[in-house]
Amino acid sequence: MADADRTRIIIPGRTPESAAMLASVKRAMAITARLNRLTFNDADQVRAVFSELIGGQVDDSFLLIPPFYTTGGPHIRVGRNVFINQNCTFYDLGGLDIADDVLIGPNVSLITSGHPLEPSRRRSFITARPIVIERNVWIAAGATVIGGVTIGENAVVAAGSVVTRDVAPNTLVGGNPARVIRSIAE
Repeated sequence: MADADRTRIIIPGRTPESAAMLASVKRAMAITARLNRLTFNDADQVRAVFSELIGGQVDDSFLLIPPFYTTGGPHIRVGRNVFINQNCTFYDLGGLDIADDVLIGPNVSLITSGHPLEPSRRRSFITARPIVIERNVWIAAGATVIGGVTIGENAVVAAGSVVTRDVAPNTLVGGNPARVIRSIAE
């Protein structure tokens, strides 16, 4: 994703934009409640409800194991042959682009939005930046990825990592904050 597309979104409180965001959260809560009543054996229904959530048809190769949590949905784009394990949380206000052949482990959080650090401004507005997950990435169990990050093709994010910076293609990262562990070679 080009730098121009990685622009920070700012939504001030008590505005029409924040009201629209709240309406999106309410919509997502209703849809995910339906999704989370489904099981692994309901894969076709899971795909249908997830497609409704994101506002576009997911591929028949898409697999998600509920439960799943999100604050939006329309800002999520999912490629082909994507697997999302149970208990994942996607805050997609800034945009979430998941390419083909991505594996997302259980308890992974993809968080595109946040608040200002200054206590006096913390409740004044929400900021958001996109997350881009390129082809054939594996994000292992319990990892957290923060907005503004691109994870390069074939990269692996180790379990429990917190990713705050871009990850180069063909790289294994781990830790908090995540750092390069080594290159991944075939």
